Amino acid sequence: MARLIVKSPYIQCGKQNASGYLCYIATRERVEIIPDDRPPTRKQEQLITKLTKDFPDVKELLEYEDYTAHPTKANASSLITLALEEHWKQVQQTDGYMKYIATRPRAERLGDHGLFGDADHVDLDASMSELEHYTGNVWTHIISLHREDAERLGYNNAQAWRALIRAHRNDIAAAMHIPPQDFRWYAAFHDEGHHPHVHMMAWSVKPGQAHLDRDGIRQIKSQLTNDIFQQELLHVYEQKSVSRDELVRETRKVMLELSRQMRETVCEHTQAEQMIWRLSQQLGEVKGKKSYGYLPRPMKRQVDEIVDQLEQIPIVNECYQKWWELQCQVNEFYSEKKQPRPPLSKQKEFRAIRNAVIREAENIRLGKITFEDKKREEQGEWVENWEVSYECLRLRARIEDNKLPLVQRDEAVEDLEQLAEYGDVHAQYFLGLLYRDGGLLLPDAKQAAYWLELAAKRNLPAAQYALGKLYLSDDPEVHDVDDGLRWLERATQNGNTDAAYRLGKEYLTGKSVQKDAVKAAEYLRHAADQNHPWANYLLGKLYLTGNGVPKDEEAAWNCFRMADAFGHPYAQYVLERQEQWQRPELLLTVSRLLYHMSNIFRDNAPTAPVQPRLHIDRKRMQELQKLRIALGHQPDDHEEEQTQTQTWGGMTMKGW
Repeated sequence: MARLIVKSPYIQCGKQNASGYLCYIATRERVEIIPDDRPPTRKQEQLITKLTKDFPDVKELLEYEDYTAHPTKANASSLITLALEEHWKQVQQTDGYMKYIATRPRAERLGDHGLFGDADHVDLDASMSELEHYTGNVWTHIISLHREDAERLGYNNAQAWRALIRAHRNDIAAAMHIPPQDFRWYAAFHDEGHHPHVHMMAWSVKPGQAHLDRDGIRQIKSQLTNDIFQQELLHVYEQKSVSRDELVRETRKVMLELSRQMRETVCEHTQAEQMIWRLSQQLGEVKGKKSYGYLPRPMKRQVDEIVDQLEQIPIVNECYQKWWELQCQVNEFYSEKKQPRPPLSKQKEFRAIRNAVIREAENIRLGKITFEDKKREEQGEWVENWEVSYECLRLRARIEDNKLPLVQRDEAVEDLEQLAEYGDVHAQYFLGLLYRDGGLLLPDAKQAAYWLELAAKRNLPAAQYALGKLYLSDDPEVHDVDDGLRWLERATQNGNTDAAYRLGKEYLTGKSVQKDAVKAAEYLRHAADQNHPWANYLLGKLYLTGNGVPKDEEAAWNCFRMADAFGHPYAQYVLERQEQWQRPELLLTVSRLLYHMSNIFRDNAPTAPVQPRLHIDRKRMQELQKLRIALGHQPDDHEEEQTQTQTWGGMTMKGW
């Protein structure tokens, strides 16, 4: 594809002949470019062999690619010329090379020589004299285009290049850390073979002031590329927008599917588990915040090793590869080489994975109970259709039908509200859920609590359960721990086993009430006795670890067997490895990490670009972030996941 090539070697004045180089690039005669498809001469072949041996980077030139693909006399000539010019300070000291250069002058002249600069007329003798007395470094930039690009874009003549460099001379000076008033430069255009190019010599009037590193070269290249290819880039973006957006959409679909699989995967990785166990033991020696940035260097390396082990899991590797393939397409106009995929532990966009590993290890050290049951929390809100009136069912079906026009669905909501006002208990309940969850209605916690309480007071267990959860939520408009516990208790008494399970979790975590493992176990047994699979599973974990209750392995395995019998997704996995659990704290450790990783991959899945991205500096970004938070948005920071509960997909790590 179209691209600009920039090389920036330098000459040390006093040691190398900078004035001679200036004279050389200025006085090369332009010759008519005639395609010469004859085989290269013996002398050319010998010289190319010597060049590639002396200067291995010659093989990186586009001219070398052309020569190896089509070894002709013309291609050999172009390769030799540019290779010699790029290594001027070395070849000028070699008679063999210099003899070849002396016989190959090719430059487009603007007058009696081809040199141009800031002034309209350049005095070659004066310029050479200036360099003869200069003691600092002089950079010899070589800027080239493909022949077809130069012809198409109008950069096949010296005037166009002079205008371009003049327009960007301050940008080039800044990249070289030279104040504009101290910047000196001269250049000449060489209409050479397949790759016409410009030789530019640049320096500071103050020796030792200039400095050019890789970032500076990239800046120069970026500035010139944006100018040369400006119109073409816009055209390309327009032509490729549909296909690119489709690629992004398809890639995102694949990533989200892979993320879903990752969430739902029960994974055993013995090596990773053992590494996490060792990390958990070492975290007890760490004072202060338990996050990656605060850990000692040896422990950071240990965390990185764990993440790299997780990357080897096929589903993780596949998901990461899909993400990486799309990222590699971003800088096509600016990058000459494909970058190798870095290890997942070194990928900045996914650094949250490292802290997820640390939090999991810390939970193991502290003996915290984790929950994998987000899907289950909605089960207690289920109402059998046979209990609901026909009219209420009909309206609910229309509301949930995404194929219907929005106007018709809104009308169904209005009819549902009217039915609720007439006293239909299930209409009151469904309306409360609509206000709680949003969608067709703007989320309104107070309205949700109003309608749910009407249904709850009429002894609808699902409404009592939903209302209890709403009061225990973090919504400041309705948060009420006492009312939340009271309604969950009433739902439990009315046979809602999910309410009993939720009460058990509340007393285990101590988030809303004082932590009480014994009371938690009582509620869990209540639900387990009614064949609640998640209650049986969690109760089994408590018995197996002895977390707040007497350790009882026999009772634990009985609970796991009951959970498995009633369809718990992880109980079978645990039972199959009954003899392996020397450390029950590691139970499903890797699976929980996969869940967190899936959320991180989901959040970093690429989105289709709507418009060109504007650069926003860090300070402005911080201001915007503060504004978002002030408006009620949550900080988009995975580093703070410890205080949040993920709500997407199958599991939630509420103990994290």
